[in-house]
Amino acid sequence: MKNIQNAQSKLVNDTCNDCGSFIDVGAIIDEHDTVLELAFSGAEALKRATDVKDKAANRFTEVNYSLTTSGNEVKLALTFSFTAEKMIFQLENGL
Repeated sequence: MKNIQNAQSKLVNDTCNDCGSFIDVGAIIDEHDTVLELAFSGAEALKRATDVKDKAANRFTEVNYSLTTSGNEVKLALTFSFTAEKMIFQLENGL
């Protein structure tokens, strides 16, 4: 507890283990939420979808994907091994 108090700003006075934690993270993040679905449209839709797919494949070794096209729209579904991988990829790429 002392390390937490020493590490926080002087403007913060959080000395309770439970204070500031209003929700259980497990209630928000589902361990089975591993699919990221993205839609791209326009003339460069397929290229942009392929670029995102390649980024995911380069970052995580076991990513599966599916691409479906309809006119100028491309839908990309990335399936990650773990929810954490999906979240990390979203954060790193602003998705």
